[in-house]
Amino acid sequence: MTHKEILEALIGLLAALFTALLSTTIVATALPTIIGDLKGSQTAYAWVITSALLANAASTPIWGKLADLFNKKVLVQSAIVIFVVGSILAGFAHNVPVLLAARVVQGIGMGGLTALVVAIIGSIVSPRDRGRYSGYMGAVMAVSMSGGPILGGVIVDSPLGWRWCFFVCVPLAVIALLALQRTLHIETDRKDDVSIDWFGALLLTAGVSILLIWVSFAGKAGYYDWFSTQSATYVGVGLALLAATVWVESKAKAPIIPLKIVTERTTGLAIIASIAVGVGLFGATTFLGQYFQTSRGFSPTTAGLLSIPLVAGMLVASVASGQLITRFGQWKPFIVTGSILLVIGFGLLGTIDHTTNLWTVGAMTAVVGLGTGMLMQNLVIAVQNTVGVHDIGTASSSVAFFRTFGGAVGVSVLGSILATRVADISASGFAKLGIDTSAAGSGANLDLNALPGPVQEIVRAAYGDATGRIFFVAALVALVTLIAVVAIPNRPLRRTIDIAPEEEPTEDRDLVTASA
Repeated sequence: MTHKEILEALIGLLAALFTALLSTTIVATALPTIIGDLKGSQTAYAWVITSALLANAASTPIWGKLADLFNKKVLVQSAIVIFVVGSILAGFAHNVPVLLAARVVQGIGMGGLTALVVAIIGSIVSPRDRGRYSGYMGAVMAVSMSGGPILGGVIVDSPLGWRWCFFVCVPLAVIALLALQRTLHIETDRKDDVSIDWFGALLLTAGVSILLIWVSFAGKAGYYDWFSTQSATYVGVGLALLAATVWVESKAKAPIIPLKIVTERTTGLAIIASIAVGVGLFGATTFLGQYFQTSRGFSPTTAGLLSIPLVAGMLVASVASGQLITRFGQWKPFIVTGSILLVIGFGLLGTIDHTTNLWTVGAMTAVVGLGTGMLMQNLVIAVQNTVGVHDIGTASSSVAFFRTFGGAVGVSVLGSILATRVADISASGFAKLGIDTSAAGSGANLDLNALPGPVQEIVRAAYGDATGRIFFVAALVALVTLIAVVAIPNRPLRRTIDIAPEEEPTEDRDLVTASA
């Protein structure tokens, strides 16, 4: 395809991706208002994000497998339709359980868009030239992440109300659907006698879900301790299901996550690195919005504006690194630099509290944005460079799966740490006022305006002081990313769409565990 033809095809693809990402970032800013209106808790706050990310992650490998077998155009249009249905259901939600169910439907559609857009680009552009187009995709991601919080804040503060944060995505998705119908023309190499490993997908989803549920409720009043019989049961069952997943995948005719691909050295290490990128991408945006609103008392619109340094850093780093990779053919220096910036940025954010200067917070978040932008799409390029065109959907979706999985785990774990830390700090503050420490439970409801003035002040300060703790944890996770990307083999980017037989990276097919 010519550059013009590729750009025409990208219009609909990027429009669809923009819509899916916009739904996440709009919600991130609107969540304090949504959860307050629906009388939800801090745990519910985290699960509105986690449920969508978990569904996204669980469905991504399935979409990626389908992309290697069936018509990618029909698949991406189907994903848009599913996403629209979920958005409408979320907009009409009257309580937290209904909202969570709608977010699951949204997540399934988002999983398709995440996997298929990358797979289609990988099917029509060679790895050496892919940096340019991945830069465009990174720019769309950055714009959606910068515009989403602001748009979400404006909608929440307007007479429309928070429900339109979901409804506004519907016409955008329909426009993307029509654009794809007109501009995307891609041949399908249809295979006969194919099968989908639904059992493996079920085991994987169940194992991950159980572990996330354990993390979300462990250590909270009224549930169970971190070290208890219930915790041991959750962890044991979750790990057993994941072990069964590995066994099933090793035996399946068409595994949902082929072990021969994910255990290839480059792919395996990129997956490890992507987990921390997911923490940065979703964790930072989720809890920064809450920090600005719940702790600092800003409106949703202002909170959206204050998140611009994060997404501006992503935009600059993603576009610039993509262009430079296409020009020079070197990708590893960018992902190593991005990892270093991620560690530094999260480490700096680990020092914030409810009184930190906002310009300082903006500079810190910009560093996180630069690191995330250099890593996000460039890790996918490195992986796509090691596989043939028939496996590109599976390989790309594997990286996207673990990035989203990292985001789901990150939001859930960080949310749990935040809730526990807020409860401890609030209890200390209440005790100083002579209030029974059992009143700290009042802070569990995020409708802070309903709290008495002195109690509200204590809870807001607690959220601000507790936020630094979760970013310090994220910095430790980012260290793992740095180690992983340093170990990735620095293989030159090929200029062909498909991989030649003599180019098979046999020397890289080491198990990641052996490498470690």
